[in-house]
Amino acid sequence: MPISAYDACMARAATTSDAFNAIAEPQRRDILVLLRSGERPVTALARDLRMTQPQASKHLRVLRQVGLVRFREAGKQRLYGLDAGGLRPIHEWVGGFEQFWGETFDRLDQYVQALQQAKQEAPRDDDEQ
Repeated sequence: MPISAYDACMARAATTSDAFNAIAEPQRRDILVLLRSGERPVTALARDLRMTQPQASKHLRVLRQVGLVRFREAGKQRLYGLDAGGLRPIHEWVGGFEQFWGETFDRLDQYVQALQQAKQEAPRDDDEQ
């Protein structure tokens, strides 16, 4: 049976249950990337992401409900920005993998250095003549 058949039967967590479920949607991650550079109105986000304003608003509502995005009124528009406190659980979870990747890259570096050393020590065809 294909995985998609099981997928239909499995219960899914609501996208507003936590930050992890909210950022499972690629367009929401794209919104967060745009907001890294500062506050933006929904119209600018929609334009830059090539989506409709209602689509962008829906994504922003989810991000706001889980605490990843905040807004403030500025005249007739709302400016949306990142909420650093909401990103903390994601940062802490990802941070747990930093040691793993650091050790992996250290081992790779040691391996490359050993290969380079072996190459320098190996006799070359020119030396045998």
